[in-house]
Amino acid sequence: MDSELFGVVLEYINFVFFVFTLILFVLFSLMAYFSTRNSLHYRNKNSFTDISKIMASPLAPTITIIAPAYNEGLTIVENIRSLLSLQYVNYDVMVVNDGSKDDTLQKLIDSYDLVKIDMEMDPDWKSKPVRGIYKSKNRAFEKLTVVDKMNGGKSDALNTGVALSTSKYVGCIDVDCLLQPDALLHVVKSFFQRSKKRVIAVGGVIRVANSCIIQGGQLEEIRLPSNWLARFQLLEYTRSFILGRMAWGRIDSLLIISGAFGFFEREIALAVGGYDTDTVGEDMEIVFKMRRYMHDRREPYTIEYIPDPLCWTEVPEDLKILVNQRDRWARGNLETLFKHKDMLFNSKYGRLGLLSYPYWFFYEWLSPLLEFFGFFTIILFAYLGILNWEFFFMITLAIFLFSIMISFYAILWDVYSYNQYRKTKDILILMGLAILEPFIFHPIVVYAAVRGNYKKLFKIKSGWGSQVRKGFAKAS
Repeated sequence: MDSELFGVVLEYINFVFFVFTLILFVLFSLMAYFSTRNSLHYRNKNSFTDISKIMASPLAPTITIIAPAYNEGLTIVENIRSLLSLQYVNYDVMVVNDGSKDDTLQKLIDSYDLVKIDMEMDPDWKSKPVRGIYKSKNRAFEKLTVVDKMNGGKSDALNTGVALSTSKYVGCIDVDCLLQPDALLHVVKSFFQRSKKRVIAVGGVIRVANSCIIQGGQLEEIRLPSNWLARFQLLEYTRSFILGRMAWGRIDSLLIISGAFGFFEREIALAVGGYDTDTVGEDMEIVFKMRRYMHDRREPYTIEYIPDPLCWTEVPEDLKILVNQRDRWARGNLETLFKHKDMLFNSKYGRLGLLSYPYWFFYEWLSPLLEFFGFFTIILFAYLGILNWEFFFMITLAIFLFSIMISFYAILWDVYSYNQYRKTKDILILMGLAILEPFIFHPIVVYAAVRGNYKKLFKIKSGWGSQVRKGFAKAS
């Protein structure tokens, strides 16, 4: 009887893994379909739009770009120069020095002729104390404001910027990002292209700038990263942004805007209390809050997604730093999902509660854990001699081939749509990486996710970790 019961349990486990895998195949196939439809729609719609008219209009809305900085002395001057050269009229740049221990603040003062000024801040807005606010004596840098404050983390720095800004929209970006000159024109167009829905936020694709040539704060030449770890991340970003987020944007169910490139209507951001300082996944959490706020008020709204390559950033090239980053992402996911757990299968929130949240719960949070424990389960079953080898090889081969197919599709669709990497050699390298990824890079990501969940579940204190910048390559 015990052996019969054990056999039933074993068959049940096989069935669960089969169904889980089948649903995953269907979901990713639908993502490919919806992302393709969204990309074609975006291209057709924007082929008739002259965004240069936005730049020339005196009625263009005001935007404040908020860039938190912590120990960014290596690249801060170059990156701010890039932000000050954007093609837009009514914008300003606010760098929030979050208690840097290096020469970040001094480099800004020296490079941009900064002097202290008086500037009022809402006394009821909670954030770490501000030590000083600086503006430039040089009119060429009049758009720049530098806020020096006590260290409180990225969320606290962003909240300080949101509180001090007086603009209609705020752009929250990583200070190490390089924006294309016309980035704000695309952002503003996205805020105003809907007539029946209020656009409360705009997100965009993030590109990998490692090994690219930068001159004067501008991207001069796009190159494939020379570091193998950065190359795998390039493949991952291409698949995630080009397929995943484009698909969720198509059905108006996007639940995350990357912290490296996100723009928000300031009024709504203030209404929900800004960024949560108790989570390391602040970029995801604020989107949850803003969406819930609009749902509760029963106001028609949407979040727009821009697939154009407008933002370039440096990704980790060190294995330890990468693992710490993904560890943090996993903790942020768990914190946000737990905080908004009442949304799960809640029809009140429409597609968000019935589709988006369940996807993030089962396939973004739970999937790495199942993979990790499934690996040891396979070893145990093989040792006990009860592993169904035929089923195991068939489902493993199916998953492997499907993952390669999805990656190939993302690479080729990106080439067709935006053609960032034009050398045949680069495309072949990316396709080769797609074949190797399940064996080399994916296990690293799974390990980091499991470690992050372990830390969070067992309340092991762990902060943001560090990201060591190498700095962008300069044109010779």
